[in-house]
Amino acid sequence: MLSSLRRILLRSFSRVRRSVRRQPWRWAAGVTVAALFAYFTCIGAPFNFPVGAYVDIPQGTTLSQAAATLKGRGIIRSEIAFEILVRVFGAERHVIAGEYFFPGKAAVLRVALRLGSGDFEITPARVRVAEGATVQDIANGLAKAIPGFNLSEFERETSGKEGYLFPDTYFFMPGETTQEILGAFSNNFSTHIASIQKQIDAFGKPLSDVIIMASLLEREAPDTQDRRIIAGILWKRIKLGMPLQVDAVFPYIIGKNSLDLTAQDLKVDSPYNTYTHKGLPPGPIANPGLDAILAAVTPISTSYLYYLSDKNGTFHYSATYDQHLAAKVKYLGD
Repeated sequence: MLSSLRRILLRSFSRVRRSVRRQPWRWAAGVTVAALFAYFTCIGAPFNFPVGAYVDIPQGTTLSQAAATLKGRGIIRSEIAFEILVRVFGAERHVIAGEYFFPGKAAVLRVALRLGSGDFEITPARVRVAEGATVQDIANGLAKAIPGFNLSEFERETSGKEGYLFPDTYFFMPGETTQEILGAFSNNFSTHIASIQKQIDAFGKPLSDVIIMASLLEREAPDTQDRRIIAGILWKRIKLGMPLQVDAVFPYIIGKNSLDLTAQDLKVDSPYNTYTHKGLPPGPIANPGLDAILAAVTPISTSYLYYLSDKNGTFHYSATYDQHLAAKVKYLGD
């Protein structure tokens, strides 16, 4: 049986060899056609390759599922060719989950090698969150920087987190979940709070009150010394039962800065209105940085009860209301 099969194979090989010798151009043409056919149907990048695309391969995706995803996105021509190449050249013979970026066209071998080795070809998005940014500011910044960012989910999950998204520079990969992004913010907040926990404990106020006050200071004054003096004034006003009358809440409430406010604006119906409600607002108006948080728990005690900022941003302090009115005339022309 084996000898018969061997004779058949040898005979067939001899025929092919004789044919090649007699008509070499036909074989060359045939090989070329076969190679082109294989390239344009299996190997080469599709004509409609989505250059600049991000493709997410979720955890637990099988090789065949990944092949179907890539075929559906126009990354590969042949699922079979992709699977064979991953099995032959992939270090683990399966695809590695993650977000893949395709900056240019790639043949199926290159795609197989990348998914088999976890070559995501992605640079993390750099997101700078400024001190005093609101949750909405942060959400908008993340949406601009991270491809595929789920803005609506982030807005939903950050309800009640104003003040606790610590300002800093962050690096996020495309495809990171809202929970992973918020985890980075939460860890950073906890780390920085731990660095001044002794001062917070010594001050004796709840952290929630400290963060609210810090958010006011962050938006009221840029200088540490002024923040600490203003903190002393505001904590004193709360103790005396006076309204805080902090103008920094109005950009948060109605989007107007201090110099644009009218007498009617000061009466706007909002629990954050520190002219019509005594004590701290119900929540932070921004996400304060470490300097503002530290200023909130290290206030400077003075005789002042009033303050204002002139048109150059310089603060002027007064002990009495009459002195404050005189300062308004002198520095603001009111």
